[in-house]
Amino acid sequence: MIRIKVMKFGGTSVATPEARLIAAHKVVAAKEAGFNPVVVVSAIGRAGSPYATDTLLALLRDVDPLVSPEPREVDLMLACGEILSTCVFAQTLKSLGLRASAMTGGQAGLITDGTYGNARITEVHPDDVFKVIRAGRIPVVCGFQGSSRTNSESVHGEITTLGRGGSDTTASALGAALGAEAVEIFTDVDGVKTADPSMAPDAPTLRKMTYEEVAEIAHQGAKVLHPRAAEIAMKFGIPLWVKNTFSEEPGTEIVTRDKFPGRRVTGVTHTGKLIYLQFDSPFGADKAAIEARVYELMADYRINLFMLNAHPSSFGFAVPRKQLANVKEILDGLVIPMEDGNPRTYVLQVGRGGSTEVAAQERMLRNVPRFGEIRKCIAKLTENCTMVSLIAHDYLQQPGIYLRVMECLEKGSVNVLQTSDSQLSLSVLVLESDCERAVRLLHDEFELRGAV
Repeated sequence: MIRIKVMKFGGTSVATPEARLIAAHKVVAAKEAGFNPVVVVSAIGRAGSPYATDTLLALLRDVDPLVSPEPREVDLMLACGEILSTCVFAQTLKSLGLRASAMTGGQAGLITDGTYGNARITEVHPDDVFKVIRAGRIPVVCGFQGSSRTNSESVHGEITTLGRGGSDTTASALGAALGAEAVEIFTDVDGVKTADPSMAPDAPTLRKMTYEEVAEIAHQGAKVLHPRAAEIAMKFGIPLWVKNTFSEEPGTEIVTRDKFPGRRVTGVTHTGKLIYLQFDSPFGADKAAIEARVYELMADYRINLFMLNAHPSSFGFAVPRKQLANVKEILDGLVIPMEDGNPRTYVLQVGRGGSTEVAAQERMLRNVPRFGEIRKCIAKLTENCTMVSLIAHDYLQQPGIYLRVMECLEKGSVNVLQTSDSQLSLSVLVLESDCERAVRLLHDEFELRGAV
């Protein structure tokens, strides 16, 4: 029986020769314990490092800032970071006397859809990985990438990338396909903590969590593990660990609820920089149709939405600040006609200032009688926001928790702009300037420094 352990090392774990050597010794230890290690690596280092993903992207974009690179070429460029890292790490293992083979995501059998920049793994064919293992070698696989299926336009398929944090997803998908006994995600922290330690220095490391808890934490902004990785591991029941490359701490074990019931309150997370868009207009009976069209476009262009809010006369959502330019390009000046015998047409405007696109659309439409009454729908922007979330098992079954959160933040002079909830979390939208204070207040209110 082949005992397989998938070991994924992030950018900081392979950033320097010294770090790579420490990581390589983790692989040696797994082999000595009777496992056949399968290694997955991220690109070397982080932003600013010569081979980091952001550095490669900047190199491509800086050729001419006025000419945006095509998504296909962006994925080709970004895939180079993991290819470099894979070859270097395989060579590091060889320097310790181990036999290793570097493999791209496509060579490892990771088949994705054709979405450049944020592809999803649709199939895994691990035959070639098994061949490497049976030959007595350690597969070292590029994280963050795969290959799309061949089609009429491409005989060999295209290189695609899985989005930020995609190396975690690579590790979980390979673990499921290989029937691994465990997937270990190595990073530069001791495991999953109850809050970002830069905001709550006393935040402890959780020794055990459920798949549901870690997936919710990931979805609500924690960077320790990619949500898709947790979802894949949960679907296939793979034991999942988050560990520190640079220590011997046991890390965080992620298991099913029958092995660990979870906690009433797990932790506090926060997202990055958000912009909140509030759509107000005399919609009347047209609101549902307009709202559906807006959300359809957001989905088509893969815009990440947070804090969705519906009201009889308005609706709204938050988007990452880095995606606001895309949102404006999609929605500003969008024309939505209503055709039910009483012609009227809505023109969307993002922000109070207006734009030449909106003004041009209005002038053009007013001269065409079949468009009927022209109604402007303005999305008001609230900038410099972030989302803070309390992760709580069966949140909806915990009476009084909403009141407790709101009273805690009010006493701490944190202004809550918007709220939303799910089965496992309660989220509040606050100003960026209040983020650290909100995290600390909630961490203290729910006594999370004592969690283990």
